[in-house]
Amino acid sequence: MTCYAVIDTNVLVSALLSKHDDAATVQVIERMIDGDVIPVYSNTVMAEYREVLQRKKFRFAPALIDYLLSAIEKFGLLVEPAPTGVILPDMKDVPFYEVVMEKREDDAYLVTGNIKHFPTAPFIVTAREFLEILNGKE
Repeated sequence: MTCYAVIDTNVLVSALLSKHDDAATVQVIERMIDGDVIPVYSNTVMAEYREVLQRKKFRFAPALIDYLLSAIEKFGLLVEPAPTGVILPDMKDVPFYEVVMEKREDDAYLVTGNIKHFPTAPFIVTAREFLEILNGKE
């Protein structure tokens, strides 16, 4: 069973930094590449992915960044979200929230490492929680 997910940038960074294949963030990305997760994104979200992943402090290989972002674009769903008017502790998170709200009718989830930056909602989950949801749908 496939599942829609808006993947927060911090999940991508954590997965690429991880040295453990069994890390929840790594598994979320693997499940996306395997087709179990359909990433949902907007142009704003994609621009943030690119900007953050290219930061010199991470030293990610350009080919790796291109591979990951190409996979998101190839297997994902580009949406143009409607403004929600939501006020979040970190306003840079608004585009992710608005994208997930655009796909809520399809039971989309927002997968993040910063739960506290978003309203409490059952569709805003950590990578580990998302894996549990995916495993429950199998």
